[in-house]
Amino acid sequence: MMPEPLTLVCPSAGPRLRDVIETALCDLPVRNAQGDLRGARILFALDAGSAGMDEPTLRLLRRLRSEPGCLEGSVCGFVVDGETELYTKALAQDLALAANLAGAALPGKPLVEGTGSLYNQHILAARRGMSWEETYRARTRELGERLLAFSPKRVGRPKLLVLHASESGRSSTLWMGRELSRRLSGCCSIAEISLRNGTIHDCRGCSYSACLHFARSGSCFYGGAISETVLPAIRECDAMLFLCPNYNDAAGANFTALFNRLTSLLLQCDLSEKQLYSVIVSGYSGGDLVARQLLGAMCLNKTVSLPPRFCLLETANDLPTAQALPGIAGRLDNFAAAMQRSLCQPAGNNSEISPNE
Repeated sequence: MMPEPLTLVCPSAGPRLRDVIETALCDLPVRNAQGDLRGARILFALDAGSAGMDEPTLRLLRRLRSEPGCLEGSVCGFVVDGETELYTKALAQDLALAANLAGAALPGKPLVEGTGSLYNQHILAARRGMSWEETYRARTRELGERLLAFSPKRVGRPKLLVLHASESGRSSTLWMGRELSRRLSGCCSIAEISLRNGTIHDCRGCSYSACLHFARSGSCFYGGAISETVLPAIRECDAMLFLCPNYNDAAGANFTALFNRLTSLLLQCDLSEKQLYSVIVSGYSGGDLVARQLLGAMCLNKTVSLPPRFCLLETANDLPTAQALPGIAGRLDNFAAAMQRSLCQPAGNNSEISPNE
Protein backbone atom coordinates (compact mmCIF):
# COMPACT_ATOMS: atom_id res chain seq x y z
CA MET A 1 0.00 0.00 0.00
CA MET A 2 1.45 3.34 -1.05
CA PRO A 3 2.04 5.78 1.85
CA GLU A 4 -0.26 8.77 2.02
CA PRO A 5 1.59 11.67 0.36
CA LEU A 6 2.35 15.00 1.89
CA THR A 7 0.26 17.70 0.22
CA LEU A 8 2.27 20.87 -0.43
CA VAL A 9 0.37 24.16 -0.39
CA CYS A 10 2.68 26.95 -1.53
CA PRO A 11 0.83 30.10 -2.67
CA SER A 12 4.11 31.81 -3.62
CA ALA A 13 7.79 31.30 -2.86
CA GLY A 14 11.02 33.21 -3.17
CA PRO A 15 14.30 31.50 -4.08
CA ARG A 16 15.27 30.54 -0.52
CA LEU A 17 11.90 28.98 0.34
CA ARG A 18 11.88 27.04 -2.96
CA ASP A 19 15.36 25.72 -2.22
CA VAL A 20 14.44 24.69 1.35
CA ILE A 21 11.30 22.87 0.23
CA GLU A 22 12.93 21.11 -2.73
CA THR A 23 15.97 20.03 -0.72
CA ALA A 24 14.20 19.05 2.50
CA LEU A 25 11.36 17.08 0.91
CA CYS A 26 13.26 15.57 -2.02
CA ASP A 27 12.69 11.91 -1.12
CA LEU A 28 9.39 12.15 0.80
CA PRO A 29 6.09 11.32 -0.92
CA VAL A 30 4.85 14.80 -1.90
CA ARG A 31 2.11 16.07 -4.19
CA ASN A 32 1.12 19.62 -5.03
CA ALA A 33 -2.25 20.72 -3.75
CA GLN A 34 -5.16 20.26 -6.11
CA GLY A 35 -8.76 20.95 -5.24
CA ASP A 36 -10.16 19.23 -2.15
CA LEU A 37 -7.83 19.37 0.88
CA ARG A 38 -10.02 17.47 3.32
CA GLY A 39 -8.36 14.48 4.98
CA ALA A 40 -4.90 15.43 3.68
CA ARG A 41 -1.48 15.72 5.34
CA ILE A 42 -0.71 19.33 4.46
CA LEU A 43 2.49 21.33 4.62
CA PHE A 44 1.83 25.03 4.07
CA ALA A 45 4.96 26.74 2.69
CA LEU A 46 4.45 30.47 3.12
CA ASP A 47 6.56 33.43 2.10
CA ALA A 48 6.18 36.36 4.49
CA GLY A 49 8.45 38.53 2.35
CA SER A 50 9.18 41.94 3.83
CA ALA A 51 5.55 42.93 4.47
CA GLY A 52 4.24 39.84 6.24
CA MET A 53 1.86 38.57 3.58
CA ASP A 54 1.43 38.75 -0.18
CA GLU A 55 -1.76 38.56 -2.26
CA PRO A 56 -1.72 34.77 -2.87
CA THR A 57 -1.28 34.10 0.85
CA LEU A 58 -4.06 36.57 1.68
CA ARG A 59 -6.38 34.70 -0.70
CA LEU A 60 -5.46 31.43 1.04
CA LEU A 61 -6.21 32.93 4.45
CA ARG A 62 -9.55 34.27 3.20
CA ARG A 63 -10.48 30.84 1.88
CA LEU A 64 -9.69 29.10 5.16
CA ARG A 65 -11.71 31.66 7.12
CA SER A 66 -14.69 31.65 4.77
CA GLU A 67 -14.96 27.86 4.19
CA PRO A 68 -15.09 26.43 7.73
CA GLY A 69 -15.04 22.77 6.65
CA CYS A 70 -12.46 22.94 3.88
CA LEU A 71 -9.74 21.16 5.93
CA GLU A 72 -11.97 18.65 7.71
CA GLY A 73 -9.91 15.66 8.83
CA SER A 74 -6.59 17.10 7.69
CA VAL A 75 -3.30 17.44 9.59
CA CYS A 76 -1.31 20.63 8.99
CA GLY A 77 2.16 22.07 9.48
CA PHE A 78 3.78 25.32 8.37
CA VAL A 79 7.08 26.54 6.99
CA VAL A 80 7.24 30.34 6.94
CA ASP A 81 10.12 32.18 5.32
CA GLY A 82 10.75 35.91 5.68
CA GLU A 83 13.01 38.65 4.40
CA THR A 84 13.24 40.43 7.78
CA GLU A 85 13.17 39.46 11.45
CA LEU A 86 9.46 40.31 11.63
CA TYR A 87 6.10 38.77 10.69
CA THR A 88 6.99 35.08 10.27
CA LYS A 89 5.40 34.01 13.53
CA ALA A 90 2.43 36.36 13.13
CA LEU A 91 1.69 34.88 9.71
CA ALA A 92 2.05 31.35 11.08
CA GLN A 93 -0.38 32.06 13.92
CA ASP A 94 -2.96 33.57 11.52
CA LEU A 95 -2.81 30.57 9.17
CA ALA A 96 -2.65 28.01 11.97
CA LEU A 97 -5.77 29.34 13.71
CA ALA A 98 -7.65 29.59 10.41
CA ALA A 99 -6.63 26.03 9.48
CA ASN A 100 -7.63 24.68 12.89
CA LEU A 101 -11.04 26.36 12.78
CA ALA A 102 -11.47 24.95 9.26
CA GLY A 103 -11.17 21.41 10.66
CA ALA A 104 -7.42 20.66 10.75
CA ALA A 105 -5.50 19.05 13.58
CA LEU A 106 -2.07 20.46 14.43
CA PRO A 107 0.68 18.23 15.83
CA GLY A 108 2.92 19.70 18.49
CA LYS A 109 5.44 22.25 17.21
CA PRO A 110 4.06 22.34 13.63
CA LEU A 111 6.06 25.43 12.62
CA VAL A 112 9.49 25.93 11.10
CA GLU A 113 10.30 29.58 10.47
CA GLY A 114 13.19 31.20 8.70
CA THR A 115 13.70 34.84 9.56
CA GLY A 116 15.63 37.00 7.14
CA SER A 117 19.00 36.42 8.82
CA LEU A 118 18.17 32.85 9.98
CA TYR A 119 19.48 33.91 13.39
CA ASN A 120 16.44 32.16 14.89
CA GLN A 121 18.18 28.86 13.98
CA HIS A 122 21.41 29.57 15.84
CA ILE A 123 20.77 27.70 19.12
CA LEU A 124 19.59 24.49 17.45
CA ALA A 125 22.35 24.80 14.85
CA ALA A 126 24.97 24.91 17.60
CA ARG A 127 23.50 21.86 19.33
CA ARG A 128 23.37 19.92 16.06
CA GLY A 129 26.76 21.02 14.77
CA MET A 130 25.16 22.38 11.58
CA SER A 131 25.08 25.68 9.77
CA TRP A 132 21.95 27.81 10.13
CA GLU A 133 20.90 26.92 6.57
CA GLU A 134 21.41 23.19 7.17
CA THR A 135 19.38 23.38 10.37
CA TYR A 136 16.53 25.16 8.55
CA ARG A 137 16.40 22.38 5.92
CA ALA A 138 16.73 19.58 8.49
CA ARG A 139 13.89 20.92 10.62
CA THR A 140 11.68 21.27 7.55
CA ARG A 141 12.29 17.65 6.66
CA GLU A 142 11.59 16.54 10.22
CA LEU A 143 8.30 18.45 10.15
CA GLY A 144 7.31 16.71 6.93
CA GLU A 145 8.07 13.32 8.49
CA ARG A 146 6.07 14.15 11.62
CA LEU A 147 3.08 15.24 9.54
CA LEU A 148 3.12 11.94 7.67
CA ALA A 149 3.37 9.94 10.92
CA PHE A 150 1.02 11.95 13.14
CA SER A 151 -1.86 10.14 14.82
CA PRO A 152 -3.66 11.66 17.82
CA LYS A 153 -3.56 9.58 20.99
CA ARG A 154 -6.86 8.11 22.15
CA VAL A 155 -7.39 6.22 25.41
CA GLY A 156 -10.25 4.39 27.07
CA ARG A 157 -10.86 6.92 29.82
CA PRO A 158 -8.70 10.00 29.27
CA LYS A 159 -7.48 12.22 32.08
CA LEU A 160 -8.67 15.78 31.45
CA LEU A 161 -7.07 18.64 33.38
CA VAL A 162 -9.19 21.79 33.64
CA LEU A 163 -7.18 24.93 34.44
CA HIS A 164 -8.64 28.34 35.24
CA ALA A 165 -7.94 31.52 37.18
CA SER A 166 -11.55 32.67 37.61
CA GLU A 167 -13.86 33.31 40.54
CA SER A 168 -16.57 30.71 41.03
CA GLY A 169 -20.11 32.07 40.87
CA ARG A 170 -19.17 35.10 38.78
CA SER A 171 -17.18 33.85 35.80
CA SER A 172 -18.99 32.99 32.57
CA THR A 173 -15.85 31.20 31.35
CA LEU A 174 -15.70 28.98 34.43
CA TRP A 175 -19.43 28.24 34.14
CA MET A 176 -18.96 27.05 30.54
CA GLY A 177 -15.96 24.96 31.53
CA ARG A 178 -17.88 23.25 34.31
CA GLU A 179 -20.79 22.63 31.95
CA LEU A 180 -18.35 20.86 29.64
CA SER A 181 -16.93 18.87 32.56
CA ARG A 182 -20.45 17.78 33.52
CA ARG A 183 -21.08 16.56 29.98
CA LEU A 184 -17.74 14.71 29.87
CA SER A 185 -17.83 13.15 33.33
CA GLY A 186 -19.10 9.83 31.98
CA CYS A 187 -16.14 9.31 29.66
CA CYS A 188 -13.24 11.26 31.20
CA SER A 189 -11.49 11.44 34.55
CA ILE A 190 -11.54 15.17 35.30
CA ALA A 191 -9.35 17.23 37.63
CA GLU A 192 -9.81 20.98 38.10
CA ILE A 193 -7.05 23.29 39.33
CA SER A 194 -7.34 27.00 40.00
CA LEU A 195 -4.30 29.09 39.16
CA ARG A 196 -5.59 31.63 41.68
CA ASN A 197 -4.56 29.36 44.54
CA GLY A 198 -1.18 30.21 46.00
CA THR A 199 1.39 32.61 44.57
CA ILE A 200 1.99 32.19 40.84
CA HIS A 201 5.45 33.52 39.96
CA ASP A 202 6.41 34.22 36.36
CA CYS A 203 9.59 32.80 34.85
CA ARG A 204 12.81 34.56 35.92
CA GLY A 205 14.62 33.64 32.68
CA CYS A 206 17.14 31.15 34.03
CA SER A 207 19.94 30.01 31.77
CA TYR A 208 19.35 26.72 29.96
CA SER A 209 21.74 24.90 32.31
CA ALA A 210 20.05 26.33 35.42
CA CYS A 211 16.58 25.45 34.11
CA LEU A 212 17.80 21.93 33.32
CA HIS A 213 19.28 21.60 36.83
CA PHE A 214 15.95 22.37 38.52
CA ALA A 215 13.97 20.34 35.95
CA ARG A 216 15.92 17.19 36.83
CA SER A 217 14.44 17.37 40.32
CA GLY A 218 10.95 18.04 38.94
CA SER A 219 10.94 21.70 39.94
CA CYS A 220 12.19 25.12 38.87
CA PHE A 221 13.82 28.09 40.58
CA TYR A 222 10.58 29.51 41.99
CA GLY A 223 8.89 26.26 43.06
CA GLY A 224 5.47 27.13 44.48
CA ALA A 225 2.03 26.13 43.22
CA ILE A 226 3.01 25.70 39.59
CA SER A 227 5.91 23.35 40.35
CA GLU A 228 4.16 21.50 43.19
CA THR A 229 0.66 21.10 41.72
CA VAL A 230 0.18 22.30 38.14
CA LEU A 231 3.20 20.85 36.34
CA PRO A 232 2.75 17.35 37.86
CA ALA A 233 -0.93 17.44 36.84
CA ILE A 234 0.01 18.41 33.28
CA ARG A 235 2.58 15.61 33.19
CA GLU A 236 -0.10 13.05 34.16
CA CYS A 237 -3.02 14.24 32.01
CA ASP A 238 -3.99 13.24 28.48
CA ALA A 239 -5.59 16.59 27.63
CA MET A 240 -5.97 20.09 29.04
CA LEU A 241 -8.95 22.42 28.99
CA PHE A 242 -7.83 26.02 29.52
CA LEU A 243 -10.63 28.37 30.64
CA CYS A 244 -9.41 31.76 29.45
CA PRO A 245 -11.47 34.93 29.71
CA ASN A 246 -10.22 37.73 27.49
CA TYR A 247 -8.27 40.24 29.58
CA ASN A 248 -7.32 43.26 27.43
CA ASP A 249 -7.10 41.03 24.32
CA ALA A 250 -4.81 38.50 26.01
CA ALA A 251 -4.88 35.54 28.36
CA GLY A 252 -4.69 36.44 32.04
CA ALA A 253 -1.41 36.93 33.87
CA ASN A 254 -1.56 33.58 35.67
CA PHE A 255 -1.84 31.73 32.36
CA THR A 256 1.02 33.76 30.93
CA ALA A 257 3.15 32.77 33.92
CA LEU A 258 2.23 29.14 33.29
CA PHE A 259 3.25 29.37 29.62
CA ASN A 260 6.63 30.75 30.64
CA ARG A 261 7.18 28.18 33.39
CA LEU A 262 6.43 25.17 31.14
CA THR A 263 10.01 25.03 29.84
CA SER A 264 11.12 23.07 32.90
CA LEU A 265 8.44 20.44 32.21
CA LEU A 266 9.49 20.20 28.57
CA LEU A 267 12.99 19.34 29.74
CA GLN A 268 11.54 16.41 31.72
CA CYS A 269 8.97 14.88 29.35
CA ASP A 270 7.39 14.98 25.91
CA LEU A 271 4.10 16.90 25.69
CA SER A 272 3.35 16.10 22.04
CA GLU A 273 0.77 13.38 22.82
CA LYS A 274 -1.28 15.74 24.98
CA GLN A 275 -4.14 17.72 23.46
CA LEU A 276 -5.23 21.27 24.29
CA TYR A 277 -8.78 22.60 24.34
CA SER A 278 -9.94 26.00 25.47
CA VAL A 279 -13.00 28.05 26.30
CA ILE A 280 -12.41 31.72 25.53
CA VAL A 281 -15.02 34.30 26.53
CA SER A 282 -14.72 37.97 25.58
CA GLY A 283 -16.76 40.76 27.10
CA TYR A 284 -16.84 42.65 23.81
CA SER A 285 -14.60 41.21 21.07
CA GLY A 286 -11.13 39.83 20.38
CA GLY A 287 -11.43 36.17 21.31
CA ASP A 288 -9.38 35.25 18.24
CA LEU A 289 -6.42 37.17 19.70
CA VAL A 290 -6.48 35.02 22.84
CA ALA A 291 -6.86 31.89 20.71
CA ARG A 292 -3.74 32.81 18.72
CA GLN A 293 -1.85 33.42 21.97
CA LEU A 294 -2.80 29.98 23.30
CA LEU A 295 -2.02 28.32 19.97
CA GLY A 296 1.33 30.08 19.73
CA ALA A 297 2.42 29.37 23.29
CA MET A 298 1.18 25.81 23.72
CA CYS A 299 1.32 24.28 20.22
CA LEU A 300 3.77 26.21 18.05
CA ASN A 301 6.17 26.58 20.97
CA LYS A 302 5.48 24.08 23.76
CA THR A 303 4.73 21.02 21.54
CA VAL A 304 1.14 20.25 22.70
CA SER A 305 -1.11 19.12 19.83
CA LEU A 306 -4.37 20.78 18.87
CA PRO A 307 -7.48 18.84 17.85
CA PRO A 308 -9.67 20.37 15.13
CA ARG A 309 -11.47 23.49 16.39
CA PHE A 310 -9.65 23.42 19.70
CA CYS A 311 -11.40 26.48 21.15
CA LEU A 312 -14.97 27.45 21.96
CA LEU A 313 -15.19 31.20 21.34
CA GLU A 314 -18.05 33.11 22.95
CA THR A 315 -18.91 36.75 23.67
CA ALA A 316 -20.64 37.62 26.93
CA ASN A 317 -19.99 40.41 29.40
CA ASP A 318 -21.25 38.64 32.53
CA LEU A 319 -22.54 35.30 33.77
CA PRO A 320 -26.29 35.92 33.22
CA THR A 321 -25.59 37.03 29.65
CA ALA A 322 -23.50 33.90 29.02
CA GLN A 323 -26.17 31.61 30.41
CA ALA A 324 -28.78 33.27 28.20
CA LEU A 325 -26.77 33.19 24.95
CA PRO A 326 -28.96 31.83 22.15
CA GLY A 327 -27.97 28.25 21.37
CA ILE A 328 -25.29 28.02 24.08
CA ALA A 329 -26.48 24.63 25.36
CA GLY A 330 -26.22 23.14 21.88
CA ARG A 331 -22.75 24.58 21.32
CA LEU A 332 -21.58 23.15 24.65
CA ASP A 333 -23.09 19.79 23.69
CA ASN A 334 -21.30 19.83 20.32
CA PHE A 335 -17.94 20.90 21.79
CA ALA A 336 -18.10 18.19 24.47
CA ALA A 337 -19.03 15.57 21.87
CA ALA A 338 -16.10 16.64 19.68
CA MET A 339 -13.76 16.36 22.66
CA GLN A 340 -15.00 12.83 23.35
CA ARG A 341 -14.50 11.77 19.72
CA SER A 342 -10.98 13.18 19.70
CA LEU A 343 -9.85 11.83 23.07
CA CYS A 344 -11.62 8.53 23.63
CA GLN A 345 -11.10 5.16 22.04
CA PRO A 346 -14.39 3.90 20.63
CA ALA A 347 -15.69 1.32 23.08
CA GLY A 348 -19.05 -0.15 23.90
CA ASN A 349 -18.75 0.72 27.59
CA ASN A 350 -17.94 4.43 27.06
CA SER A 351 -20.79 6.58 28.26
CA GLU A 352 -22.30 8.72 25.55
CA ILE A 353 -22.77 12.43 26.09
CA SER A 354 -26.39 13.42 26.37
CA PRO A 355 -27.55 16.98 25.67
CA ASN A 356 -28.01 18.94 28.92
CA GLU A 357 -27.64 15.78 30.99
